[in-house]
Amino acid sequence: MNQQWGRVAVLMGGDSAEREVSLNSGKAVVEALRRQGVDVVEMAVDNLRDVWEGLTQKPVDRVFNVMHGRGGEDGQLQALLSTLKVPMTGCSLRASALTMDKHLTKKVWLGSGLPTPGFCMMQPGEAIPIQSLPAWPVVVKPALEGSSVGIYIAHNMNELEEAVQQAGLCESPILIERFVEGRELTVAMVNGEILPVIEIKTGNAFYDFSAKYQQNDTQYLCPCELPSGLKPYLHSLAKKAFETTEVTGWGRVDIMLDQDDQPWLLEINTVPGMTDHSLVPMAAKAYGWDFDQLVLKVLEQTKG
Repeated sequence: MNQQWGRVAVLMGGDSAEREVSLNSGKAVVEALRRQGVDVVEMAVDNLRDVWEGLTQKPVDRVFNVMHGRGGEDGQLQALLSTLKVPMTGCSLRASALTMDKHLTKKVWLGSGLPTPGFCMMQPGEAIPIQSLPAWPVVVKPALEGSSVGIYIAHNMNELEEAVQQAGLCESPILIERFVEGRELTVAMVNGEILPVIEIKTGNAFYDFSAKYQQNDTQYLCPCELPSGLKPYLHSLAKKAFETTEVTGWGRVDIMLDQDDQPWLLEINTVPGMTDHSLVPMAAKAYGWDFDQLVLKVLEQTKG
């Protein structure tokens, strides 16, 4: 038995729209830790009350969090574990709450001089702010969801009205953002180390939920071909995107590269997926870490 970590609870599930993805991520992490001889408590929960009850009845030494989305990635779980004084993977309460909100994240980036597409905001049920709309086409996103849940591209007012109605079902403020045509990239960070850039190619209009988790024809290029000098710039940009939002531990920033090779920051994920379709394990493999090594690298931040 690997004693250096003590007893580790892997938290998964929750009640967000990303529950099933979280359960798959959690199972993969549990298996990896067990292969490394770690004493693992598998905790598939329905809500944060389950977490409180589970950890007060069976205390653990640290938590590996793979609860994606609301509850696990927005500061709520971080606050609970801070109260219980249990070390956990991932960033702080403040950074988690900030980056779960796409709108606030973009405002921080803009305030730091980092490039992100123009946007406007609205609440479900409100009139569309026509005078504030970016140029067509636009991307409609629930500001407080992940895994591309509730995201639509609109080319005209009719499509926008339908997209806003659908996105509003997520019960979240709605972000309307300028659509950037180009290459879809993502850059991961683990314990301060920036991993290789991944390019994502899909036959869909964009890298949506289906392309992420259901289809087998999505292509992931890692390492990917980039113009000379662009790769170090993307690494530097990703590092600044994490630093300005105070994201530590691990995370992933999504970037669009337009047709002039100008990168645009889209959003940050602070509890990345760990499934067989997930991006951080792919980048880690290209960096020289297998899945088990990646899991231990993430767990390392809970020391001390």
